[in-house]
Amino acid sequence: MPTAVATTVIATELGHSVPHLPHAISVSLPTWRDNVDYEEGAPRVVDSMKTGYPRFFIHRSIQLLARISERKFALPGERCLLFPSATVASECRAFIRRHSPTPVTVRLVQYMICPQSSTEKPTLIPPTTPTSSKTIIIPSPCRSSSDSVELHIVLFPADIFPLAKAFWQHTGDGISSRMAEKCLEFLGVQPESEGSPTITLRALAATVGGRYGKANTVKQTLKNGRRPSAPVTIPAVANGIITPAKSTPSENELDSLTTDQTAYLEERYGRSLPLSSYSVAKRALRRRIAGVLIRDSDSPSDPVEPLGAAEAAVGESWRGVKDVSEDDVYLYPTGMSAIWHSHQLALGTAEKRTGKSAGKSLCFGFPYTDTLKILQKWGPGCHFIGTGLDKDLPEVRRIAQEEYASSTPIIALFCEFPSNPLLRSPNLAELRKIADEYNFLIIVDETIGNFVNVDVLKYADVVVSSITKVFSGETNVMGGSLVLNPQCRHYTTLRDHLKLVYEDTYWPEDAVYMERNSRDFRHRINVINRNAEAIADFLRSQSEVYLRSQNGALVAQGKKRVIREVFYPKWVTPENFEACRNRPVACCDGRGPIYPTGWGGLLSITFCDKLAAQTFFDNLGCEKGPSLGTNFTLACPYTLLAHYQELDWAAEWGVDANLVRVSVGMEKKEVLLGWFETAIRAAELALGCV
Repeated sequence: MPTAVATTVIATELGHSVPHLPHAISVSLPTWRDNVDYEEGAPRVVDSMKTGYPRFFIHRSIQLLARISERKFALPGERCLLFPSATVASECRAFIRRHSPTPVTVRLVQYMICPQSSTEKPTLIPPTTPTSSKTIIIPSPCRSSSDSVELHIVLFPADIFPLAKAFWQHTGDGISSRMAEKCLEFLGVQPESEGSPTITLRALAATVGGRYGKANTVKQTLKNGRRPSAPVTIPAVANGIITPAKSTPSENELDSLTTDQTAYLEERYGRSLPLSSYSVAKRALRRRIAGVLIRDSDSPSDPVEPLGAAEAAVGESWRGVKDVSEDDVYLYPTGMSAIWHSHQLALGTAEKRTGKSAGKSLCFGFPYTDTLKILQKWGPGCHFIGTGLDKDLPEVRRIAQEEYASSTPIIALFCEFPSNPLLRSPNLAELRKIADEYNFLIIVDETIGNFVNVDVLKYADVVVSSITKVFSGETNVMGGSLVLNPQCRHYTTLRDHLKLVYEDTYWPEDAVYMERNSRDFRHRINVINRNAEAIADFLRSQSEVYLRSQNGALVAQGKKRVIREVFYPKWVTPENFEACRNRPVACCDGRGPIYPTGWGGLLSITFCDKLAAQTFFDNLGCEKGPSLGTNFTLACPYTLLAHYQELDWAAEWGVDANLVRVSVGMEKKEVLLGWFETAIRAAELALGCV
C-alpha cells in the first residue's frame, strides 16, 4: 500500500460565497452536516449564510432594496418581491392568487428610480388602500428613461411570503443583484456590509493570476478568491497530490475596495466590455450561442465590438441545423427563466398548432427539481416518466396516442440531455418520431451536455440552456438561452408568438459579464471534459458495480468498496449520447468544436451506506456548494439539497438520498485525483475496510 502523507482539506467558510466575489452564485456548505442543517433551518447554518444560490437565497442587495420598497409603499403586514417588468410582476400576482388557499390581495407598484442629487429628497408616496386590480404608477422625476431603472414591486400579505417566493424560485425571473445595486446607487444607499459590492485583494489576485493575467503577487490560500476555514488533516495515499495551505492573508491584504474600484477592476482584469456596450454584448452572445460567428474569440482580452457589431461577418451555423441565426436565440435572466418561458411558449401556441385546447406536457426522465415544478404548477399539469430510458418509449407513445384522440393533446415533451443528476441521455431520434406523429413539441435542456459536446437542436423544436453554468464558468453571473430550430414544423408559429410576447429583461451589466466569461468556453469545456473523464474512470474502477462486472461477484481481495456506482454519460445510456455527440470540424472558419468533444463535466456517485457518503464528502478537497459547470470543482449532496422533503419519492426513481454530485473543474489532473483518492481512503478508514 502506498505510504500515507498528510493532506490538507481546505474549503470556503460555511455560508460564505464561492468564489468570494460580490455577485457569486454559489455558497459554501462544506460538510454533510452543514447541508442537513441548512435544510432543517438550524440557526448555526442559517445565521452563517451571507449569500446563496440566487433563486433560493435572495441576494442581500435585493433584500435591502425590498426593505426600502416596503417602507415606501407597503401597508402594515405586507412584504414584497421585486421584478424587472410589469408582465413578470403580473404573472407573480396571478400565481399567488391561483395557489393561495384563501382569497388574497396582491398589489403592484411601478417605480421609476433615477439618480438623486445630493440635495434632492426622495419623493414619498403614501400607501393607498389595498387593491388587487390596479398597478400604482409612481410619477418619474427622471429627465429621461435612459437615466432611470424601472422597478416593479409585488406587495402581498407577509404570511404568504413562502408562496410568493416559490414563484421567484421556479421562474428565475426576479431582478438580478446587479440591477438591485444600480437602484441602490441611484437612491444613494450603500449596500450592507455582508452583501457589499466590494472586491478583496484575494479575489483580485485570483483574477489577475488566473486565466486573465500574469502570476499574482498576493499570497492566496486558494484560487478563485475562496475564503478558507480551518483545515482538517487526514491520511492520504502518497500520490494524492494536494497543495498544502499557505499562510492566511493579512487584514491589510483583505481591505475592501469601493464600488467604483470594483467596476474598474472587473473591466480591467476581467476584460469586460464597458457597461455602455451591453447591446453589443447581447448580440455577440446570441451569435456565439447560434454558432455563426466566423471569427469568434477564445481570448477574454480581445475586443468584442467586432463580434457584436451589426456589420460583423457571420456564416452558416455549426450547430447542425440549416439557417440557424442570432434571431433564433433569445436571452433570459436565468436558465430556469428560459425553461419557464419555453413552457409558456408551448402553452401559448397550443391551439394554433393543434387546433385544440392546451393539454398536459410530458416530462421524460428525472429532471432538475424546478423544471418538474414548472410543468406541474402551470397549465393543465404533466405526465411524468421519471426513468427516461428506451424501455419507456412505448409508454410515451401510448400517452401521446390517448391524448391526441382527446380534446387536449400533449403540448410538449420536456427532457434534459443528459439528465441531472443521473446523467441519462434520452433517445431523441425516437422521441422525435413520436412527436411528429402526434404533433407535440420537443423541448430539450442541453445545459449539462452543452452545445460544444452535443448537437440536440436537430431533434428539438426548442433548446434551452442555463448559460450560468459552463458557458460562463466564472460563477459570477446568471443567464439563460432559448433557441428555436428553424427547420421544425412549427417554427413560424413559435417565432411569431415570441415576437409578440418576448421581453428582454436580461440586465445589461449581467450580459456584459456573461459575454466576457463565455469567450473561451470551448477551450474550458475541453479541459473539463478531459479532467472529468479521468476522475470518472478512476472512481468507477473503485466501485462495486465495476468489480461485479469484472469478477461476477464482489470478491476482489475481500475488500468492501465504499463507492457503489458512478453515473457518467460514458456508461449511462452511452449510445444515446453518442448519437448526438459533436465531432471536431476543420472547416467553418473555426466556428465549430475545435477540440475532441467529450462526455461533459458532471458525474454523480452513490455509496455503500450513509457513513461512507458522509465521510467521503467531508474529506473531499474541493469546494462544496450548489451549482455546476464552474471552472473549479464543486461538489454537493445533491438529493439532500434538491429533494430533502421528498427523499422517498426521489428514491423511487433511482435517485439515492446519499448521492454526491460533482462538477469537475479545470484544476490540474493530479490534484483532482489526489482529492478523490484521499476522500475514498478516509471513507475506507471510517468503515474499517482498509
